[in-house]
Amino acid sequence: MAESGSTQWLSFDWNALISNLGPATIDGLTFGAIYALVALGYTLVYGVLNLINFAHSEVFIVGAYGVIFTLSALGFNGSPPNLGIGPIILNLLLAMVVGMIASCTTAVAVERLAYKPLRKRNAPRLVFLITAIGVSFVIQYAIFAFHSKNAEPAVTMFTPKPIFDLGGTIIDSQQLTIIIAAIVMMIAVDRFIAKSKTGRGIRAVAQDPATSTLMGVNSERIILATFAIGGLLAGAAALFYVMKVPSGVIYNGGFLLGLQAFAAAVLGGIGNIRGALVGGLVIGVISNYAPFLLGDSNWSQVVVFAVLVLVLVVRPQGLLGQTLGRSKA
Repeated sequence: MAESGSTQWLSFDWNALISNLGPATIDGLTFGAIYALVALGYTLVYGVLNLINFAHSEVFIVGAYGVIFTLSALGFNGSPPNLGIGPIILNLLLAMVVGMIASCTTAVAVERLAYKPLRKRNAPRLVFLITAIGVSFVIQYAIFAFHSKNAEPAVTMFTPKPIFDLGGTIIDSQQLTIIIAAIVMMIAVDRFIAKSKTGRGIRAVAQDPATSTLMGVNSERIILATFAIGGLLAGAAALFYVMKVPSGVIYNGGFLLGLQAFAAAVLGGIGNIRGALVGGLVIGVISNYAPFLLGDSNWSQVVVFAVLVLVLVVRPQGLLGQTLGRSKA
């Protein structure tokens, strides 16, 4: 309550947080899994090129458009379809593949058209950063100009069903699908980077580009593969995002999610694949706790970045810290 005409602009409602702790945590982990997949794109590119690819948020939103256009063409709309579980899974896999192709193509095009010419000219790091921001706005406003400024109509893929009760907290099929699928993808990428020939090339270029070239590693091919992998993961995240936020596909819809994913990458230790997963889950949970604790969803971003700053003051390299070039198989 306000006292003597003053306005109380911030209060902590611990009871609201504690009473909603279970649902807020599970929902936070669900969003965190999406952030983690997008964060991996930031962390891979930074690990290889020491570049913050701010256009990655638009790579993600292009994938989201691919997902929602595919689902709309398949007959999905605001109501759950009257389909069996098999057809729904096949349709969702098709939408995911389209989203992944759309995001991957966008990521590769950005790298070839925007960043490769700068590398050939040995442009300063600042030029890369400015170009990344510029490309982000170009993609945003290209969608705005040639498609629509309005959000796409919402599509509902299926009605979430309770799966099990965890200490009084109901975990539904949607939450479980997103969390498990995202973690499986992250583990697959981690193993790919650790064990495959391309993965070893990525780690070699991240550690020492000049020496890796002398050892026969095609750095241009590795850079292209890095952007492609990040794009594929962003496209997969786009399906889960549309699943969780059906009306969130809009020309600038990747901006806030991109900020959260970037914060996740930095918090976990940018350049660290496992750090992207940890950072994404932590950011998801924190951002979901804030509205309950502070009574206003507008505080979510403030709390997330405040926690990020505090962690980096204590541990500048992030929670896990180890860079991509120094990661072990």
